[in-house]
Amino acid sequence: MLGSKKKEEILIKTIVYMLLIISSIIILIPVFWMLSTAIKEDSEVYLFPPEWIPKKIYLSNFSRALTFLPFGRYFINTSLITFLSVIGQLISSSLVAFGFARLRARGKDLLFMLVLSTMMIPSQITMIPIFILFKLLNWVDTFKPLIVPNFFGGAFFIFLLRQFYMTIPIELDDAAKIDGCSYFGIYTKIILPLTKPALATVAIFTFMWTWNDFMGPLIYLNSREKLTLSLALSRFTGMYGMTAWNLLMAASIVVALPCFVLFFFAQKYFIQGIVITGLKG
Repeated sequence: MLGSKKKEEILIKTIVYMLLIISSIIILIPVFWMLSTAIKEDSEVYLFPPEWIPKKIYLSNFSRALTFLPFGRYFINTSLITFLSVIGQLISSSLVAFGFARLRARGKDLLFMLVLSTMMIPSQITMIPIFILFKLLNWVDTFKPLIVPNFFGGAFFIFLLRQFYMTIPIELDDAAKIDGCSYFGIYTKIILPLTKPALATVAIFTFMWTWNDFMGPLIYLNSREKLTLSLALSRFTGMYGMTAWNLLMAASIVVALPCFVLFFFAQKYFIQGIVITGLKG
């Protein structure tokens, strides 16, 4: 009886792993195709049936793609916007979430529901009023519209961090108050050190969204020297034409590489933060 039960468990695990492997391969097919196209010669891109492994590898496609436009400058622009956006979200969202999770105030829950309700408003509705506001502030064609809003917190990140903060025993705050610690001291010395997984999750999400953002730079950036990588890829297509898909795929791989590297090294904290904030609080 015990042996048959063990065999059944092994069979179930084998089926599950096989399904996961097959699903992973299906999901990764576009990535494999992008890499295959990036190292092909121009004439091999449109072959049918397609060749997954080209006869000759053309690594020069990467240098051709990255030197046609000043991708170095666009990389600096994107890195600056992304870095400041991550810092702004970490500071503002963690402070607001601390107030909702740890402070006692009348109407706190109502304010929290009001913050969450902003997530239900489609971005298309607020796009024009926000553009008019930044236009009046003379912020169009600058990085400020892409950076400054992140210093006022995001509803999703505030909710995520609040759920994490509420898993921390409130007795730690009371003990710190007895020792003469202020609320800001509790925030910096107790809450932040205990919430590294959640902060890492916020940082990863913000990095991904800002690095790959296309709509924001498209609306607010006009000067060529201020373009981001996502906008550079769109102009790359227009300049090279529709025939140079191998060069476009090569540039896309380089642009997406930082996101892959970040998630690969930080996936432990990312998954831990999502699991804890989703199951507790």
